[in-house]
Amino acid sequence: MKQFMWLVLFLLINFLALGIGSWLMNNGPTSNWYLTLNKAPWTPPGWVFGVAWTTIMICFSIYLSYLVNLKLSNTFWMLFIIQFVLNVSWNFIFFNQHAIGFALVVIIMLTMLVGYYTFGFLSAMKLKSLLIVPYFLWLLIATSLNAYSYLKN
Repeated sequence: MKQFMWLVLFLLINFLALGIGSWLMNNGPTSNWYLTLNKAPWTPPGWVFGVAWTTIMICFSIYLSYLVNLKLSNTFWMLFIIQFVLNVSWNFIFFNQHAIGFALVVIIMLTMLVGYYTFGFLSAMKLKSLLIVPYFLWLLIATSLNAYSYLKN
């Protein structure tokens, strides 16, 4: 039962992050600014982002519901809060403020943090670590998209 409660909590928090991020990006991908931006040729269609982030947050929530049981206490919560802030703020920085370079720094930090989750807890999480792989891979793609936009605009 405790595992289920953690899962519900992380699902709520992670989907709240997606909601806040969407709200902060305003019109984001439909804005004239974004539509006229030089984007990477490998930029996926818009619908992929929704499917990807939904899948990522479900997997990440399950991962966290197991990770929290490792009794990491302050370290766990500090990493989670930093991840939350970086994830949510990227939308505002990139889409709302059009600060592509600063957004690139933020997404690199987020990718490094999720990479730490992926590899830093591998021995303790074992096969459950596969649950965070979609997040890490998506961030590698998103970082490349952000970097391309930074270099080409």
